[in-house]
Amino acid sequence: MKFKINNSIVLLTVLTLSAFGFACSSKKDKGTEETKIENIEQSSDAAHTEEDEDTTSLTPEQMDAVGITLGNIENKNMTAVIKANGTLRVPNKNRANATSLYGGVIKTLNVELGDYVRKGQVIATIENPQFILLQEEFLSLESSIVLAEQELERQKELNAGNAGAKKNLQDATSKLSALRTKKASLLRQIQMMGINPGTISTTNLKNILAVSSPINGNISNVYAKVGSYVDVTFPLVEIIDNSMMHVDMQVFEKDIPNIKIGQRVNFVVTNNPAKNYTATVFNIGSSFENDGKSIAVHSAIEGEKNGLIDGMNIVGTLDIDDTYVTAVPNEALVDVDGKTYIFVHIDKGDQAPHKKEEHLHKEGDDHDHTNEKEHVHPEGEKHDHSAESKDRNGAVNFKKYEVIKGTSYMGYTAITAVSELPPHIKIVTKGAFFILAKMNDTGGHEH
Repeated sequence: MKFKINNSIVLLTVLTLSAFGFACSSKKDKGTEETKIENIEQSSDAAHTEEDEDTTSLTPEQMDAVGITLGNIENKNMTAVIKANGTLRVPNKNRANATSLYGGVIKTLNVELGDYVRKGQVIATIENPQFILLQEEFLSLESSIVLAEQELERQKELNAGNAGAKKNLQDATSKLSALRTKKASLLRQIQMMGINPGTISTTNLKNILAVSSPINGNISNVYAKVGSYVDVTFPLVEIIDNSMMHVDMQVFEKDIPNIKIGQRVNFVVTNNPAKNYTATVFNIGSSFENDGKSIAVHSAIEGEKNGLIDGMNIVGTLDIDDTYVTAVPNEALVDVDGKTYIFVHIDKGDQAPHKKEEHLHKEGDDHDHTNEKEHVHPEGEKHDHSAESKDRNGAVNFKKYEVIKGTSYMGYTAITAVSELPPHIKIVTKGAFFILAKMNDTGGHEH
């Protein structure tokens, strides 16, 4: 009987302890459960906020208003180059002055600065009464020659009949020869004046001469004006044929061994650094320029030459190998708190969803699985899902990525991405500052 009572007491004690332990365990598990859920929600919210702080959206109208443009990350030769300064030059054989061979007063001036003229085109007309005297002498000489020819024939006849002196025949021959020589001289002078000798007559004497262009090209200077007196020492205009313009760069002697005929040259004009031009080396100087230790390298310009003017200063680079780096336009970079960023065009629909919370349940609790795929927020917190679908409503989404800057040159900067960039991306090449301002004004994701 005593043994049965003792067994009952032991059994009751074990059951009591088991129940107490189970209750404590259940309470502890419940607390652990709630802590895990709270930590997961906090981690999700932190990741969610960090991601949204790096993204923003603009409408096409906003992009057009501030001039935002998209482009690609490019490969540029930024390091293996020789940098040199220089000027644009036109060879002397492709520049000329329009000058009158005879002095006179300018009657008309038919060109202005910048006009394009062709070889032989009349630029101006000059008037001088002495032009008539030269034509008058030419016409009078014709009569003298006819008279001299008749006199020579008469002396030949007299000399044949032994009736005339031989000296008279020689004088007649010499006089005719002199007149013919003078006629040839006057004929050439009249032709140089631009007058056709065959059109000269007593009723057609010209007192105005035309000055024509000696080459094709553009008028670069106009020295004369209507009414001014000019002669052979005073040019009317200067003409330059820009089609033969080339680049003259001054390269230091230490870099000359790296330069060869046919080498590619990239250059920009100092007053328009956004426009790039290319050229090819065709001649390397053989002596030092002026007092410096530099040698002139001449390069023929390729492609379009519009906007290039003789004498413009340039900055050029000569490629010496094919080492290329990843680079973006300078305007694509923004600096924030000592870090540099680029903006990448993204499709928010392709972004990773928010981290799904883990739901822990006690044994026996009911669980509704119908909403497992929905994003859950703590009670009282509102989530703005419109940002995630702005791309469907016509907005353009951007995300900033941190990069490390490298060498900058010719309007581009070499970059190294801190994190891996998505493939086949489009970046903001102009107007990145406005996107940064928009991102700062937004102040992150709304809840």
